[in-house]
Amino acid sequence: MTVSFGRGPVEARTLAPAAACAVVVDVLSFTASVGVAVEGGTAVPPYRRRAAAYARETDAVLAVGRSEATGAHPWTLPPAALRAAPRPPRPVLPSPNGSTIAAEAASGGAVVVASLRNRSAVARRLTDRGYGTGDRPLAVVAAGERWPDGSLRPALEDLLGAGAVLSALGGPHTRMNPEATAAATPWAAAEDPVAALHGCGPGRELYEYGFPQDVAVTAEIDSSTAVPVLVDGAFQEAR
Repeated sequence: MTVSFGRGPVEARTLAPAAACAVVVDVLSFTASVGVAVEGGTAVPPYRRRAAAYARETDAVLAVGRSEATGAHPWTLPPAALRAAPRPPRPVLPSPNGSTIAAEAASGGAVVVASLRNRSAVARRLTDRGYGTGDRPLAVVAAGERWPDGSLRPALEDLLGAGAVLSALGGPHTRMNPEATAAATPWAAAEDPVAALHGCGPGRELYEYGFPQDVAVTAEIDSSTAVPVLVDGAFQEAR
């Protein structure tokens, strides 16, 4: 099969080395935030560890938690706040899920990040570049969340995002494995994916914490044509 699907960092480490391209999906909110940043012309390095040290060493700007943001340092990971803040040339967006997977997938082939905002643009680029064929196998990874013990917490929003990309792939030689075929089904069957995003567990949590605007940004389906590709250690808009 030429298109495979997995969830979380363990499956990413298994699938990425055999793939010519890995697509990482972390809808709420690493991959959506990377897309927002890249649209503004910034480059975003993926980091799981040593993010603070890397920011100091390279004079980059480290995104902080919502509660730590100030007027002088407004850069945080959530996409709504990142969109509103002045865009630094090289923000570091540490994330235990999407960023970690993207960093680990870099040991294989190309790495692209996708969200609901750019699902069609990503699918077009993958198809145009011949990914998802026998010569250029493709792996799509839904990041998921973490339970308190560190184990994988499957996330509906990431499954929807991965399915949105998988269902849009249109190469004549694309052959999905059974897992990828199954992963495309929830997106195709969703009567109202925006409502599903707002109503899923992490979406409801953001509402409860007072950040519905972050869900609204990530629900902007096909609003972006930017395709962030990992080049020289940072995500940049594909040329």
